[in-house]
Amino acid sequence: MPKDARDSRYDILFEPLQIGPKLARNRFYQVPHCNGGGYRDPSAVAEMRRTKAEGGWGVIFTEQTEIHPTSEITPFIEQHLWEDKDIPALAAMADAMKSHGALAGIQLAYSGINGPNLYSREVPLAVSGGPILTFTSDPVQARTMDRGDIRDLRRWFRNAFRRSQSAGFDLICLYGAHGFGILQHFLSRATNHRTDEYGGSLENRARFLREIVDEAREETKGELAISLRLSLHEAGAFGFSNAELRDFIEMHGDLPDIWDLAHGTWEACSGTSRFKPEGAQEDLVRGIKSLTSKPVVGVGRFTSADAMVRQIRSGILDFIGAARPSIADPFLPKKIAEGRFDDIRECIGCNICVSGDMTGGISRCTQNTAFMEEWRKGWHPERARPKGRSDTVLIVGAGPTGLEAALQAAKRGYHVTLAEATTTLGGRVARERTLPGLSAWGRVADFRTGQLAPLTNAEIYRDSRLTADDVLAMGAQHVAIATGSSWRRDAVARLHLHPIPTDPAMPVFSPDDIMAGDGPAGGRVTLYDDDHFYMGSVIAEVLVARGCTVDFVTPATKVAEWSENTLEQAIIMRRLLELGVTVHTSKAPEAIAAHEVTLGCTWTGAQTTLPADAVVMVTARIPHDSLYHDLRARQPEWAEAGILSVKLIGDAAAPGPIAWATYAGRRFAEDLDEPDDRGDTPAFRREVARLEPLPSRLPS
Repeated sequence: MPKDARDSRYDILFEPLQIGPKLARNRFYQVPHCNGGGYRDPSAVAEMRRTKAEGGWGVIFTEQTEIHPTSEITPFIEQHLWEDKDIPALAAMADAMKSHGALAGIQLAYSGINGPNLYSREVPLAVSGGPILTFTSDPVQARTMDRGDIRDLRRWFRNAFRRSQSAGFDLICLYGAHGFGILQHFLSRATNHRTDEYGGSLENRARFLREIVDEAREETKGELAISLRLSLHEAGAFGFSNAELRDFIEMHGDLPDIWDLAHGTWEACSGTSRFKPEGAQEDLVRGIKSLTSKPVVGVGRFTSADAMVRQIRSGILDFIGAARPSIADPFLPKKIAEGRFDDIRECIGCNICVSGDMTGGISRCTQNTAFMEEWRKGWHPERARPKGRSDTVLIVGAGPTGLEAALQAAKRGYHVTLAEATTTLGGRVARERTLPGLSAWGRVADFRTGQLAPLTNAEIYRDSRLTADDVLAMGAQHVAIATGSSWRRDAVARLHLHPIPTDPAMPVFSPDDIMAGDGPAGGRVTLYDDDHFYMGSVIAEVLVARGCTVDFVTPATKVAEWSENTLEQAIIMRRLLELGVTVHTSKAPEAIAAHEVTLGCTWTGAQTTLPADAVVMVTARIPHDSLYHDLRARQPEWAEAGILSVKLIGDAAAPGPIAWATYAGRRFAEDLDEPDDRGDTPAFRREVARLEPLPSRLPS
């Protein structure tokens, strides 16, 4: 967009800026981030990055790219650059990144003490040997590298530099942040116990890094820019602290072409909005620019253009780094440039994107339903496909599923009627946004209602609870039932598949009751969590704020165990303990009496009793699917009513996280008027590995 059409307050964000031998077209810098695709889904990952290039990012990086099979982090699916035959897939990604003028960057990683090598089965190598430091406590130890190993590692890095340049990248990021990269392992006294020239003083601990940067410049003839990604602060008595980082930068201010600074652990750097505000690492990075003549990039889940401008004008950052905001809205820079602030899909900081990498699945985004589906399904975050042969769509229920379905169907050109039984749009999001720390989740509803409001082919009716008769009378060709679900008030979930004996004298509540303002206000409360995500701990916070003494009971060995995948589990545990909540792990209620709960040990069956004035169950949810079944029972009447299809979608079909709900809405809208093969073939494109030829000689 022409400069004179943009608000001048934001001009500074669009100034070109030099990074060594390369010129970035603006200050929007997509830092390296994982996505669950890696070496398994190269075309999907490339197309995802192409979309960001189209959206106006000045610099775009790959995820972690492993440079050698002696350091790989299976079960996580990252990129490989082990040999020349890995180059074509990465070259396709570099081309995609540069397709709209962005600089293409590759993050090179050697994980050292963090690499268990479960796939390659190579002996792990570390700065100082010891047990592998992984999320899953793999029973493997790494061997301390000798000088010959270090020479090998330098050669492996040189190979990676050559291959990166051959693939067409403009920048190389040397990964030494989050405790994951061997560069940080050399720098940190926590992981560097060496007594040779690579250990001891900070100058010695920095030796390997200096050698690697020098060899990167030599191997690439100075034609590629070098980024150094380091942790801003590593906790612990021997950690690479913020003070020591500043000493290091002051000693080596001109070493890289750009300093990429990230909070210490991944959990601290990519904290959820429940626990981390926008710009949370500002205090750690402030003042570092004065120690170097090279530009500085940092992250902070920036979604506000004004906050971005302040970071630059205050001399804190030169580039606005973003991972999650670039996922939620790949077109963030373009929308700021065009003043389209209401069109920005703001990141809600839920970390569902992280869960894709943590689970070995494909990543997804609550806000951007097209994320990682750009190639697999042909979805685009901004452009809608033209509608099919039919014209009208009725969507019943205006929760996250219904809102997304309505928005996407209307963007395709269908005439959409959205009927909501209550006076409030947003469904579960409207309720959950009122819980402690979850206010940002309201953006899921706010964005979609805001986008629907100006569309002339979308009508929204509140306070409109429809029956099957109503639906049949409306004449819509396609009907989506997105009526949501309710939390159960019994113990049925994963452990108990049937209700347990319960005395009706004991008050028993669900999260829906608590969110509605009902439930206990004082007294001793047993909260049973067999959901294992965020809801149990958030409800516990509400109860404590009401003056309740809370016993948190879970059959798992830790609270909120699935939140390991969103990097929150340890933070949630700490929060509960700080609030005075008593935690009972590996326990589950077996019976509920009038004034106590009988708990059973999930390992031995041994029983104990817990006094209680009330019980809150955070267990399974019951889909609201009665309208759908009423319509299915009257299927012979569909043709006369003009109905071509009736679909049950979102939580009404199968309750899940909010990201599953918004995805279901997008899937419904995209599938309108498409042939239905009843699930006989995959609903997405995938790549199948090419078979390597058999060895010429096999053992007989």
